[in-house]
Amino acid sequence: MAGTKGKQKTVRDMLLSLALIGLMAGVIYLFIPHDDHAPDLKRVDYRVELLTARRAASYPLAAPEGLPDTWKATSVRFQGDPFQTWHLGFQDPTGQYVAIEQSTQRASAFIDEASQGARETKATQTIDGRTWQRYTGGRYDALVLKDEGSTTVVAGTASFAQLTKMAEALKTE
Repeated sequence: MAGTKGKQKTVRDMLLSLALIGLMAGVIYLFIPHDDHAPDLKRVDYRVELLTARRAASYPLAAPEGLPDTWKATSVRFQGDPFQTWHLGFQDPTGQYVAIEQSTQRASAFIDEASQGARETKATQTIDGRTWQRYTGGRYDALVLKDEGSTTVVAGTASFAQLTKMAEALKTE
């Protein structure tokens, strides 16, 4: 009988210890700051990169003009090797991602990469007298314009309405 009481005390002490540890973990969770929403993305100024890339590129680089300040540029880069590739990323007013991608790479491979696996649809859009092909699925939806010597992709998590606004704002100089 004496052995049974000792085991009961051990089990009771273990349960009390677990309850105390759980209580302490709860208190720590309440007092340590934690944030569940996405971090605020830093706005980048892409004007210098755009001017430099326009001098280096063999095709007319596109960048938006006249977009409201609610469109936030978040990333920019130009790569000259092995293909000339221009990237300009934005956060649209609803918090979705929109990217302008241009390259001299073979169109099919570039579109697949820039649209994150989207597939061509039968739908097209005419923007400023030019026909853009719609792509959907994969990670992004996209609007694609195939030019002589380069391909332009406006892609992202945003709606086609937002992708269209970006494509309408694109200017080449």
